[in-house]
Amino acid sequence: MKKIVFENLKELSDIEGKQLPVGEWYTVTQQMINDFANATLDKQWIHIDEEKAAKYSPTKTTIAHGFMSVSMLSELISKQFEVKSVTMGLNYGLNKVRFPNPVPVNSELRLISSVKLIEDFQNGKKLTFDCTIEIKGQEKPACVAEFIFVLFE
Repeated sequence: MKKIVFENLKELSDIEGKQLPVGEWYTVTQQMINDFANATLDKQWIHIDEEKAAKYSPTKTTIAHGFMSVSMLSELISKQFEVKSVTMGLNYGLNKVRFPNPVPVNSELRLISSVKLIEDFQNGKKLTFDCTIEIKGQEKPACVAEFIFVLFE
């Protein structure tokens, strides 16, 4: 994957309505799931108890939190494109978030995204992304969402 690089926010209009480069695969480890559970205090057995999950879970293994996938969107998008003049970026919100498929531990995920809309926002730009987090070897994705991000120069 080759990251798209822009000099400034004015150049961003070229990507509205277009797909960004497909993200690289990354592996969701048990340590990542445990760290997320500790950070969010969401310690349900399906996420952290490997023995119980092997016995009772439909996947026969632990699964990542759905919100873990969503929380990675800003980092994954930052690997797809960059604006050199930006001094700050902020998460603005999410629309239409769904988790169609569980993410078993050691699954490989990647981001497919496009820029749905670019709007002026104060002294910056507000970008709405259509995002799909794919699971390698699975037909249904882990997460689909509209992700809104604000960039300032």
